[in-house]
Amino acid sequence: MQEFNYTCPKCRNTQCDVGEFRAAGGFLSKIFDVQSKRFTTVTCTNCQYTEIYRTSSSMLGNIFDLFTN
Repeated sequence: MQEFNYTCPKCRNTQCDVGEFRAAGGFLSKIFDVQSKRFTTVTCTNCQYTEIYRTSSSMLGNIFDLFTN
C-alpha cells in the first residue's frame, strides 16, 4: 500500500483510493480500440469525491492494449 499526503477538499478525510483508467482519444483510436489517453483517479474513502488527473501514456501500453482487447 502506498502512502499519500492526501486531504479531501470536501470533507477533510485523509484516506483515499487511487486507480486509473484509459480512454480513446479520437475517431481512429475508437475504430482500432486503442486507449490513447490515461488518467489517474483519487477517490476519498469517506464521501467518494473523486479527482481525475491526466497522466502520460506509454507507446508500449498502447500496443499492449491493441493486441489484448
